[in-house]
Amino acid sequence: MLGDSASIPRIKATFGINLLVVAITHEKSQQLIQVLTRICWKDCQVLDMPSFYEFLANKIPIEHISDVWLFLNSLRSNQFYYRRLKRIFDLFLAFFALALSWPCFILIALLIKLDSPGAVFYLQERLGQDGKPFWLIKFRSMIENAEVNGPQWAEAEDHRITRIGRFLRKTRLDELPNLLNVIRGDMSVIGPRPEREVFIQEFIQPVLICRQAQLAAAVVPVKINEVQEKVPYYSYRLLVKPGITGWAQVMYSYTASMEETWEKLKYDLYYIKNMGFFLDLAILLKTIRIVLFGRGR
Repeated sequence: MLGDSASIPRIKATFGINLLVVAITHEKSQQLIQVLTRICWKDCQVLDMPSFYEFLANKIPIEHISDVWLFLNSLRSNQFYYRRLKRIFDLFLAFFALALSWPCFILIALLIKLDSPGAVFYLQERLGQDGKPFWLIKFRSMIENAEVNGPQWAEAEDHRITRIGRFLRKTRLDELPNLLNVIRGDMSVIGPRPEREVFIQEFIQPVLICRQAQLAAAVVPVKINEVQEKVPYYSYRLLVKPGITGWAQVMYSYTASMEETWEKLKYDLYYIKNMGFFLDLAILLKTIRIVLFGRGR
């Protein structure tokens, strides 16, 4: 410990500090806020811990943010690109990709039919922007009637995945027919992956948390119920159109549990907060590398 909040100006001068990270994510004292305000005007950059974490890890620490933090930081997002230019970008990419990949459609369809009995394409209902349902089109990568026992997570060594399906999943080629969803307007080329309603309801299902109330410096034995989502801020993914590929897809693998969904959401929120042409371009280049070499990041 180098001192209290009143010592910050002296500590800055002593050590020549030019970047200060505020690790306090709960309510800050008035004295600390006043000191930080003055520091900002003395050639020192001040960042809150979630923003610093976001800068280092390219994802948002959802355990340490609030709705207010998301609101204030979203004010800086590039809404003009999303509302005006992204649809044009999507249509150009979708038609261009279809023109180049139509031979792959024929080859993949033939391999699927030779590998296992069943249909070439697989239709599955997903939720899009604002929770609007649509039918997602994919190449079938699992055996026919893979979910005869009900919806379930796809695991890394899932026995339901076919031989050609494993290759298609690794290279993301099973998602090529999603281009048709982009042209229809259900999806964007780049965005959070669309999820099934049954899993979304599981993620945003309210849970009750009981805490003791502290009033007038005395602990009251009465407990207060608070309602939170199982995966906080998951519903924010429905603010934008889902995508064929996205920041979470190129930075993280398939999700097969609640914990992995939590981790992947950190990347999705990063994209929603920072979306723009150059980030979309970076995701597109990473996706091409995954398709060509079968690996991300």
